[in-house]
Amino acid sequence: MAACVIRRGLLSAVNKYSKPSSLRALSAELSRGAEAGRRRGVPCCVCGGAGLQQQRFMSSRPEGKVLETVGVFEAPKQHGKYETGQLFLHSVFGYRGIVLFPWHARLYDRDVTPPSSDSKPEPPGAHGSKEVKGKTHTYYQVLIDTRDCPHISQRSQTEAVTFLANHDDSRALYAIPGLDYVSHEDILPYNSIDQVPIQHELFERFLMFNPSKVPPFVPRDTLRAWQEKNHPWLELSDVHRETTENIRVTVIPFYMGMREAQNSHVYWWRYCIRLENMGDEVVQLRERHWRIFSLSGTLETVRGRGVVGREPVLSKEQPAFQYSSHVSLQAPSGHMWGTFRIERTDGSHFDVRIPPFSLESNKDDKSPPAGYNW
Repeated sequence: MAACVIRRGLLSAVNKYSKPSSLRALSAELSRGAEAGRRRGVPCCVCGGAGLQQQRFMSSRPEGKVLETVGVFEAPKQHGKYETGQLFLHSVFGYRGIVLFPWHARLYDRDVTPPSSDSKPEPPGAHGSKEVKGKTHTYYQVLIDTRDCPHISQRSQTEAVTFLANHDDSRALYAIPGLDYVSHEDILPYNSIDQVPIQHELFERFLMFNPSKVPPFVPRDTLRAWQEKNHPWLELSDVHRETTENIRVTVIPFYMGMREAQNSHVYWWRYCIRLENMGDEVVQLRERHWRIFSLSGTLETVRGRGVVGREPVLSKEQPAFQYSSHVSLQAPSGHMWGTFRIERTDGSHFDVRIPPFSLESNKDDKSPPAGYNW
């Protein structure tokens, strides 16, 4: 993977977590690639064989595990935001990517205790519910380098943006693969002199090289038009986060639009979920339990093994897992909440709360989402 390509000296420069496991989790692939490189006589920047004076990112080619230079590390921004064209490595999943544009989201973090003057008494039977105030946080729409997709093991699939198809089948979806949403603290920025540093079919349609700019990749008119056209379906507005026994769950819902089916309206949402193990204990996700409430007055319960056919293990070496799914309601709004059943190595279980989040439709949307074949 790409993030395992960072020299040990860079770990102290990144304070994504208080522990460096998010980067160390991606080191196995590099170790094998570095060993292959040494056998071939290829200098490896991890072990210092190349004698580099600058800190560089490296990436292993899947077929031969030969290390190649990707770019030069930049100090992560503690404040402000990254601009369109910023190259980066994902600090958790390790892929190479490039920023298309930033979003400002409201982060509802249930781990943050509000000031006592702002807190309200809980109603009877609330069972730990509390009012959470949103805080502005920066996320980014990014392109993933397709060369790294086969090595992102802790994702259920290569992340994609999904849309409702433009025909009468209310359940039909189409996807644009290799698009992801990345939090500001997930970005490890670097720069490169390569005019096409990211391999993705949309890279040269959306961006062009301009050496007089910093970063030197600027948006084309097609990117601006695509963003403007699809803004209602691309924009993330709310992010929800909660931690239970060192397992943090982050949820991002997206409204996808409405379709008519059998003389009724069906509203669709996509939601992205990340589980992160913030502790030292190895655990495994075994079951999911969802409650889905619709404004129409229905309450649906969904139970099942794992998520999207997976029962991921979360450890210090692989601390995170992320997946996306979809939900539809016959009402313009609703709520979802639930739990994940987590198993410890001794066979005992505990339930991790999924923070409650609302499903809201954008009633003023007129035109359907546009594809990317101009």
